[in-house]
Amino acid sequence: MKPNIKSFFDHDTSTFTHVVSDLSNHICVIIDPVLNYDPKSGRAGTHLADDVIKFIQMSDLKLEWILETHAHADHLSAAQYLRTILGGKIAIGEHILKVQHVFKEIFNIGDEFKDDGSQFDYLLKDEEKIVFGDLSIKCLFVPGHTPACMAYEIGDSIFVGDTLFLPDVGTARCDFPGGDAKTLYKSVKKILSYPDETSLYMCHDYPHDTRIANCLTTVGQERAGNIHIHDGITEETFVQMRTTRDKTLDMPVLLLPAIQVNIRAGEMPPKEDNGTSYLKIPINLL
Repeated sequence: MKPNIKSFFDHDTSTFTHVVSDLSNHICVIIDPVLNYDPKSGRAGTHLADDVIKFIQMSDLKLEWILETHAHADHLSAAQYLRTILGGKIAIGEHILKVQHVFKEIFNIGDEFKDDGSQFDYLLKDEEKIVFGDLSIKCLFVPGHTPACMAYEIGDSIFVGDTLFLPDVGTARCDFPGGDAKTLYKSVKKILSYPDETSLYMCHDYPHDTRIANCLTTVGQERAGNIHIHDGITEETFVQMRTTRDKTLDMPVLLLPAIQVNIRAGEMPPKEDNGTSYLKIPINLL
């Protein structure tokens, strides 16, 4: 059975949120939901998530799963907000525990934060399959960008998270804690071992002036034309390119707020005695 796919693009973070539906059974899942956030004012917003909610409600769909491909560093997750409105269960790969442990130390978070994945409703294993309606999701462990990245195979489509970008953009950086270029090379090759016609849905796009943002490509197009890892690129060449390039990249604007929220499954840090939630900024640490 072929899923119905509706994608929503957040221009501020260049992020796609995907709603994947079994229309015959009126059931859907959401992949990588975005919570809008203004780093200048510290104000969160829900206009993209509200567009997703409106689409799901108008389509008469029931939300079963909210799936995160990893703990994103470039946008805050709207998972908690969506679950409050629509229900469903929040899931992420089981290796999120490694990411939680690292950033619990970086942000010096107290005992109120448990680095055991308990903030999520369910932790997914590699090759595990979950079912919604007549569709199934195969969970693929694809580390490298982070040590906990997952991709989701649904029908003849794979939602690749940050592992791959469109051919003219390349691949994800590997210089975050636990990232590794050799590991990313293997993960990308795992995805590109699928048949050429397999659809690949991106989490991000950073288009040049000559085209508009797009989330869809194929295995064949990536193997033929990805500027970082097309057929013929060796692991050694890729690792050298990726390592050199990563040293030139600025840190994502929302790294510090995003990670603190996303390791909590999209929940803000606990409110303090004045009723306000605060995010930490470590000075001279990263």
